[in-house]
Amino acid sequence: MQKPPIPLDEAERLAALRSYRVLDTQPESDFDALTETVAMVFGTPIALVSLVDADRQWFKARVGLEARETSRDIAFCAHAMLGNEVFVVPNAFEDPRFADNPLVVQAPQIRFYAGAPLIDPEGRRLGTLCAIDREPRQPTEQQLGILQRLAGQVIKLLELRRVAARLAESLERARTLQRLIPICAHCKKVREDQDFWTRVEDYIHAQTGADFTHGICPQCFDEHYGHLPE
Repeated sequence: MQKPPIPLDEAERLAALRSYRVLDTQPESDFDALTETVAMVFGTPIALVSLVDADRQWFKARVGLEARETSRDIAFCAHAMLGNEVFVVPNAFEDPRFADNPLVVQAPQIRFYAGAPLIDPEGRRLGTLCAIDREPRQPTEQQLGILQRLAGQVIKLLELRRVAARLAESLERARTLQRLIPICAHCKKVREDQDFWTRVEDYIHAQTGADFTHGICPQCFDEHYGHLPE
């Protein structure tokens, strides 16, 4: 069995994958629908959205497979994600890279595999969208083209998840500022986002539009100016 090589940008790739905060999340209907479409297009019993983590491949969506993850060392998807085109294995039992792979000689007894790499906008490879059969087969060019286009839709769904997560964080920061405003105990400047400190007058004006006039309260007058002759 040939183990999949580790990409040269592995650290950056893993950071990109984890930035989506999708690993070990619950099934989502949009991902499920794309996986079901792949199974219908290829007529295969198994289809997966597979994300390749440091030591495992984890399935965000799956058709025809009970397992939620497998070891990365035996993952067809860890090979498939390395290229730009769809990775095709017509008959794994006759392929020296996979003939003795546990996923071939044992359940689910993979024979045919086609996987389109999931490549994010920065060029990081996250995993694959794949079709799997227990019988050898040769896919058509049309099927491979559809698989690659659907892989692009998986990336778009992941991007939407990341944008939604960042928006939720921004809203939470805004709520925190509304509940608790950090203010310097000495100069009374207010800390805004990104650790930028501003005068309390400027902060309140930016938040509410209110303007200020300045005077001296009686207590401060007595403390600072009470010694002066009238």
